[in-house]
Amino acid sequence: MAELTALREALAAEQAVVYGYGVVGAHLSGKAEKYAAARLVAHQELRDQLAALIQQIGAVPASALPAYQLPFPVTDAVEARRLGGTLENGSAGAAWDLTAATSSASPGRQLAVDWLIDVAKAAALWGASNALPGQSATS
Repeated sequence: MAELTALREALAAEQAVVYGYGVVGAHLSGKAEKYAAARLVAHQELRDQLAALIQQIGAVPASALPAYQLPFPVTDAVEARRLGGTLENGSAGAAWDLTAATSSASPGRQLAVDWLIDVAKAAALWGASNALPGQSATS
């Protein structure tokens, strides 16, 4: 996968994650809601960094869609936490793909490695069983 393609796919993934965190936060309260808000900000910043890298290459980043299909209905705090873990796992997959598509000297590589570490921790905090791509539930 070429770096620009990986950057575009990573941006699309992060745009969906940002949308999803709006749903997560709407179903939580207290510390969990604050954590979801912090994760939303982290993913918004990442989305903006990815868009900037695309622009640095000389391409135009795609705009976010008005809405995204969630992987399952979210009607309560339990499902919101589950969605948080699912969003972070999806984000980890995009980070993994970007890592694989970039050279060690690429600005995208360092961003992807840092991103992968961050989302793996967040996925684990949400209780996701597979915080890293390729990780089995028993790892």
